[in-house]
Amino acid sequence: MTDLSSGTPDAHAVSGVPSSGLSSGGTLAGQPETHPETQHLDPGWTLGPDGMLTRHAARVIIVDATDRVLLLRGHDADDPTRHWWFTVGGGIDPGEDERDAAVREVFEETGLRVARDDLDGPVLTRSAIFDFARAHRLQHETFYVVRLDSAAGLSRSGWTLLESSFLDECAWLTLDELRAVEIEVFPASLATIVADLLPGWDGTTQHLGTEDENTAVG
Repeated sequence: MTDLSSGTPDAHAVSGVPSSGLSSGGTLAGQPETHPETQHLDPGWTLGPDGMLTRHAARVIIVDATDRVLLLRGHDADDPTRHWWFTVGGGIDPGEDERDAAVREVFEETGLRVARDDLDGPVLTRSAIFDFARAHRLQHETFYVVRLDSAAGLSRSGWTLLESSFLDECAWLTLDELRAVEIEVFPASLATIVADLLPGWDGTTQHLGTEDENTAVG
């Protein structure tokens, strides 16, 4: 279980996620130390009329049979003291639709296999403004929800070098644990969103509009 008061995981926080092969800094052991700003970012990012790098992304709220939610914890490469929890997902590749991207991202980031038809939604949309790799970015996100019967089989083997440089863990959190975290959570209202989805999706899509994640930083 994660030490949620400090944001520091213990040995049980990533049950089923092997840590061998990674250094304490989150990079692959035996590989040179890397920084996100020097890595190749996927071609989904384009320069928008407002001057921000922009892309579309698919995200998945994954819950298990005991109502825990599966989240990733990452850190800012330019400020290693800043950590946050966020949902599984990422950019939509050329030729993919949102569901295709969601299925692929779940497997790459967690090792779990889900099918397109397993996803309910879209349950939520939002546009997130944030800084990453020393650039101001705008990401248009579509969220789905999936409930899994088993929580077994987590793996970080699909993490890229870039992801390994800023991702710290993949962990199941109860709703109470999520509400108790003292580091940032994205979206900020995630605990409420998850609580509303636990009885089942009602078929409506919630639109959060534009959220500036940088305003959450001190």
